[in-house]
Amino acid sequence: MKKQFYPILMCYIAILALSCNQKPTSSSIGVTDNSARIVSLNGTITEILCSLGLESKIQGVDVTSTYPESVTKLPKVGHNRDMSAEAIMGLKPTLVIGLDDNIKPELKEQLRAANIRLMLFHLDHSIAGAKSLIAQVADSLGSDDKAAAICKGIDADTVGTMIFGARPKVLFIYARGAGTMLVAGKENAVNSMIVLAGGQNAIKGFDDYKPLTSEALVTANPDVILMFDKGLESVGGLPGLLQVQGIAQTNAGKNKKIIEMDGQLLTGFGPRVGKGLAELSKKLNAAEKP
Repeated sequence: MKKQFYPILMCYIAILALSCNQKPTSSSIGVTDNSARIVSLNGTITEILCSLGLESKIQGVDVTSTYPESVTKLPKVGHNRDMSAEAIMGLKPTLVIGLDDNIKPELKEQLRAANIRLMLFHLDHSIAGAKSLIAQVADSLGSDDKAAAICKGIDADTVGTMIFGARPKVLFIYARGAGTMLVAGKENAVNSMIVLAGGQNAIKGFDDYKPLTSEALVTANPDVILMFDKGLESVGGLPGLLQVQGIAQTNAGKNKKIIEMDGQLLTGFGPRVGKGLAELSKKLNAAEKP
């Protein structure tokens, strides 16, 4: 992103600052009481609850709930796309909170049949979407006064995050060992963060994720490879990644331009979205240098 885009970026951020003052949509759910026993089914929701001062009410979380570190000690109820109704109900929650596109219909029915209150929200992968989610959760739990401060913190973290010079082609690789490696297309949280940070997705032509192939690597020829820190670790770090067929032949591989970031920070789009954007922008800037 070139320097002349800076005024546009500042106007964009100013507009986004208004989003925390927006009222939740008509689908928002009423206020809960102070005796709530909460189970969170999403890492971003968990971060929001903790930012609102409700961590002591959380009885269990999904495996993507990794921040703050203290929540990792709580009982786990599964991955946010594969929850155990029995594990959730075993924690005797008065309230279960998650994102609407993560929860399977059968789980919704099981929880509602057990008379467990279920709050589900939508998250748009943008700065405005993060603020809207924070505002809606805060409103539903009677913590409206704290949402504005969280959103101001996002604005403060976001100001000045941009790329000076050409937009680098970034390839995101999701890895769980060398045997499970996927690349990110469009319409997902990683793609949104890459674009917000001033880069461009090296992958064209599909949404979501597809298996990594050497042919795709050659076609994409990224300037930078982006990975979760745990994912890079799972393939043996940089030395192991460079052994994956096709990686060393890309511009990113030849120049060892590999960026690793905490997964939840990069893709959460919650209270730390500004910090994640700032970190990615800084690392992309550094990767541009010889």
